[in-house]
Amino acid sequence: MTILVTGATGTVGRRVVEQLLERGEHVRALTRDPARAEFPDGVDVVAGDLTDPASLGPALEGAVGLHLITFGGEFFAPLGTGEEILALAAKAGVRRVTVLHGGGPTPMESAVRAGELAWTVVMPVEFMANALEWAPGIRSEGVVREPFVGRLSAMVHEADIGAVAAVALTEDGHGGREYLVTGPEALTVGDKVTALAAARGADVELVELTEEQALENWRAQGMAEDVMAFLISVYRDTPPEGRTVTDTVEKVTGRPARTFAQWAGEHADHFRAGS
Repeated sequence: MTILVTGATGTVGRRVVEQLLERGEHVRALTRDPARAEFPDGVDVVAGDLTDPASLGPALEGAVGLHLITFGGEFFAPLGTGEEILALAAKAGVRRVTVLHGGGPTPMESAVRAGELAWTVVMPVEFMANALEWAPGIRSEGVVREPFVGRLSAMVHEADIGAVAAVALTEDGHGGREYLVTGPEALTVGDKVTALAAARGADVELVELTEEQALENWRAQGMAEDVMAFLISVYRDTPPEGRTVTDTVEKVTGRPARTFAQWAGEHADHFRAGS
């Protein structure tokens, strides 16, 4: 079977490719720039752009599964091409489709839910990879500076998101489902910092910022006001789904979700001085 993965060079897309390969599937990875894709041997890398459905014809040929994202183009605007893409997919013989939830209602996800293909919505909470934002400060100063350090997150390993999508794309019984995908623990910022310190083999200091200090730092980084407002809102009062552990990974894949300590160990070099 051929499975087409769109958004294949993204944080989750690469993991969908990886997990499908582990299951022995033939994977076709869609990207706007195949020359820079850098996928393992055996992955069929093809050019295409989700904002231009006509460009997807060759990529869809012979595919029976399709993984979709909800944003596309140079500026990651919400995709309004879902109905066209799904019509092309159905014509090509695609039977199953997964879509990575974009954090709220999107035209692409709405088109997937309304379509005739067996669809699964994969809804991950915070990615463990978000901790990479702390890497420069940890490498240079051994410090993490964050507001609301007691906030809880059931953050999820990207490989587990990919694994859930891979199962839904290759096995029956997942059509018409939405899966909230979390890690196995709800962690504070302090818990994460402790795990990173253990993984890199050196202490990391956690400095709690006031809301005003955090906003000042983010503005200095050029962060947009609406993004800052969103972060303050979810950090101050994290929605229940973001801090409540589910057993989705184990139920769907048959194995426990990966821990943040595992993720930290895999990425320890990113947090070591001189790396």
